[in-house]
Amino acid sequence: MSKPVSGDFTKTAGWLDWYTGPSKPKFQLPAGAVDAHCHVFGPGAEFPYAPERKYTPCDASKHELYALRDHLGFARNVVVQATCHGADNRAMVDACLSSGGKARGVATVKRSVTDEELQQLHAAGVRGVRFNFVKRLVDFTPKDELMEIAARIGKLGWHVVIYFEAVDLPELWDFFTALPTTVVVDHMGRPDVSKPIDGPEFELFLKFMREHPNVWSKVSCPERLSVTGPKALNGEQAAYQDVVPFARKVVEEFPDRVLWGTDWPHPNLKDHMPDDGLLVDFIPQIAPTAELQQKLLVTNPMKLYWPEEV
Repeated sequence: MSKPVSGDFTKTAGWLDWYTGPSKPKFQLPAGAVDAHCHVFGPGAEFPYAPERKYTPCDASKHELYALRDHLGFARNVVVQATCHGADNRAMVDACLSSGGKARGVATVKRSVTDEELQQLHAAGVRGVRFNFVKRLVDFTPKDELMEIAARIGKLGWHVVIYFEAVDLPELWDFFTALPTTVVVDHMGRPDVSKPIDGPEFELFLKFMREHPNVWSKVSCPERLSVTGPKALNGEQAAYQDVVPFARKVVEEFPDRVLWGTDWPHPNLKDHMPDDGLLVDFIPQIAPTAELQQKLLVTNPMKLYWPEEV
C-alpha cells in the first residue's frame, strides 16, 4: 500500500516508499549499537518540505524511525538532515529532542546561520553539518561559504559530513583536504562497484583516507551502490555481493574511522526498496569479526557523537 505525504504536497512520481514489516535480523547487534545514518521526512503537515527541494517523499516520522530502531535492535540513532528539508532543520531537531538522549543530529546550515542558532542546534544534539556535492540533489554552494561554515562549527567540536560521487573526488580533493574538522564521507564516496577494487578510482578514495587521518567513512548503502545484487529482499542472506569487497576493505584498513547506518527511509531509490532487517544482516559480511563489529557499530559512533559518555 502506498504511504501518504501529508500537508499540501504531492509525492514525486514513481517514488519508492520505505519497506513495511521488515524482518528481524539474524545478526545480533552488539549492545549499544548506533544506526549512524538515517533520516526523517516531515510529516509534511507538521514540518513542510523545502520549496527548493529536488524530490517530495512519503512521510517518514520520528515515531516510525524509532520503532524501526527498536525492532532491529539498535540503541541509538544519528539523524542526518534530508535534502528535501533544505536548511530547515526542524524535523531533524524534533526527532533528536524526542529521543530521550538516544539520537544525535547532522544539520544543513547556510552562511547566514547565527552563533545563537548554532548553540541551539548543539543543545538539541546536533554534532555535525552536511555538505552535499551530488549535483542532482542540491544546487551548488560556493566553497568559500562552506569553508566559513566549517571553521565556525569546528569551534563547537562538530564535524563535516560530505556526500559526493567517486567521479568527482579529483576536483573536490583540494577543498576536502583543507577542511579543518573531522570529515565523514557518506557511503564510501559512492564508488562504482562495477570497476576493479584496485582500480584508480577506488584507490584514490583509499589514498584520501590513508593520507588524512581526520577522514572517516560510512560503509553504508550497499543498496545504492550494488549493480548485480542480489537484493536485500525475500530472506536473502548474501545480499549485495558486489559491494562487499569495497566496504570490507575500508572496514579492515580503517577500523577506527568507520560508521554504519541503515539510511532509512532510503530517499530516492530507483531500483528497489530493501528490507531493513536484511540490511542489518549485511554487516557481518563487511565486518567479519566481533572486534570490527564493536568498533563499527558502538565504539566509533560513540566517540564521534557521544564523546562525553566515552
